[in-house]
Amino acid sequence: MKNPPDTRASEDLGSDFKKALDAGWLPIREVARQTGVNAVTLRAWERRYGLIVPQRTPKGHRLFCAEHVQRILTILTWLNRGVAVSQVKQLLDTPQGLTDPIGNDWLVLRQTLLQAVTQLAERTLDDTVNQAMALYPPRTLCERLLMPLLAELEQRWQGQFGAQMERVFVYSWLRSKFGARIYHNNRQLRTAPLLLINHSDLPLEPYLWLTAWLISSVDCPVEVFDWPLPAGELALAVDHLQARGVLLYSSKAMNLSHLMKLLSGVSCPKMIAGSTVRIHHTELSAKTTAIADLSLAEDPLSAHQGLIQRGLI
Repeated sequence: MKNPPDTRASEDLGSDFKKALDAGWLPIREVARQTGVNAVTLRAWERRYGLIVPQRTPKGHRLFCAEHVQRILTILTWLNRGVAVSQVKQLLDTPQGLTDPIGNDWLVLRQTLLQAVTQLAERTLDDTVNQAMALYPPRTLCERLLMPLLAELEQRWQGQFGAQMERVFVYSWLRSKFGARIYHNNRQLRTAPLLLINHSDLPLEPYLWLTAWLISSVDCPVEVFDWPLPAGELALAVDHLQARGVLLYSSKAMNLSHLMKLLSGVSCPKMIAGSTVRIHHTELSAKTTAIADLSLAEDPLSAHQGLIQRGLI
């Protein structure tokens, strides 16, 4: 691929940038779309670790080629194996020459977050997650840190004094944290939203908010109802919002006898997600043939992937 156009600094940015795009170079927003790694993280990888070194226009705009995109995908492969981001460059540059033990950021981060929860230290919790968000894509962060953290906390809370205090603290923080990010993303978008509904009796359902965050992170507007809707009103909400789809999330058992009535009149694609899918696996699997455009997912990651495969996000 040719080098970026060697334009003079006095040349206007629009012309300079257009020449680069015409030559086959990609702007950072397009690379973020193709790889799922947002622009903030791509800049952090470049600035802090030199993982990606894009070309620059005379006025500083980053330009990426196909080789850069492939390198980013390779970085994601290592991160998903649990390799610390600080050690990825060594693996990329000398994959056969790594002699030091491969570090694992996730265990250290999870222990830091667990300690913050036990101390109700919101600032530490927030700062640690913010730092991780700058370095890792949302799906990787969800899979490697946030979901394992919630699972470990659930085990910790079994019969422990103070468990409800910690649970309310974590769930409230998580809803506030990701709710704010979703709200900000929604303000930038103009397309039809995906409607997510908490269909369990668990207030502040944490996995619902993780699911909403993953969906929002790929520039899909998200409307979250943190409480179940009665039969008849779901179709009304879909109509008012002109929703592209509906996702019902529940980590508890569902009243399946009401499901057909609840989804009656909802013509857009539908998904049921959460642990309820494992609980009612046989019954819900049968309903995917009885209810048009219904699919199932057991957790935020599979829900996110399923929506991508269906072209809903």
